Amino acid sequence: MYTLSEIWIYPIKSLGGIRLDEAQVLGRGLRHDRRWMIVDENGRFVTQRSLHRMALLDVALEKDQLLVVDRTQPAEVLEVPMQPITNELVYVSIWDDNQVPALTVCDRADQWLSKKLERPVRLVFMPDSTERRVDPRYARNQENVSFADGYPFLLIGQSSLDDLNQRLPEPVTMQRFRPNLVVQGAGPYAEDDWRELLIGDIAFQVVKPCARCILITVNPETALPGSEPLKTLATYRKQNNKVLFGQNLLTSDSGTIKTGDSIQVLSTSAQPS
Repeated sequence: MYTLSEIWIYPIKSLGGIRLDEAQVLGRGLRHDRRWMIVDENGRFVTQRSLHRMALLDVALEKDQLLVVDRTQPAEVLEVPMQPITNELVYVSIWDDNQVPALTVCDRADQWLSKKLERPVRLVFMPDSTERRVDPRYARNQENVSFADGYPFLLIGQSSLDDLNQRLPEPVTMQRFRPNLVVQGAGPYAEDDWRELLIGDIAFQVVKPCARCILITVNPETALPGSEPLKTLATYRKQNNKVLFGQNLLTSDSGTIKTGDSIQVLSTSAQPS
């Protein structure tokens, strides 16, 4: 039996994460996770991969709004309403996905973020009516996903990070990898073989390893890019020209999970699902 040691959400895609003691599980991800996204003038998503400074913008939950704080100028705080004010419908894209409908949030958010990121951007919100399907090669029940890269949940074992850090010239934190769920008590990379889990009383399916990109080379504390930990991971976690670290999950259940919840592995790759 293993333990859920950390829960994270990232309400605005590619900005700072929020560590929670408990979270509501929904089909397209944890509540509030990546339901907002910053897009360019063409409606295409922007992330730390190209705008490293996004790493310095922290996000907090406060009652009926999000607060965005520039770590270098903490007195400047952006208040983001949970429900969009403008309600202008736009079409946005993530990676090579088809465009999906989203709502613009408010002019003030667009202006504040454009100033901080030094380019014209807009903040958009994904309403419940938007359907953005998980890759059909891995979906079980035509699941939807938020503005996350491709899947509703990302799980990583703490021992996997510990093993990686023993190989690195300088250790990195779990936040490099932006997981939703961190598991304590399993061996390094044990999650590679898991197929079905219970976290508390909620069933999850492990459907695909997470392929990592240059985003993990951006230091979340300084926004400075480097070569690690991608360089080291590529020496021992590369398959089919992709560097793998963590597992993508789906669920058809809903409910609440809490840190300290037990994690039971129901089936592995060596067992029938």
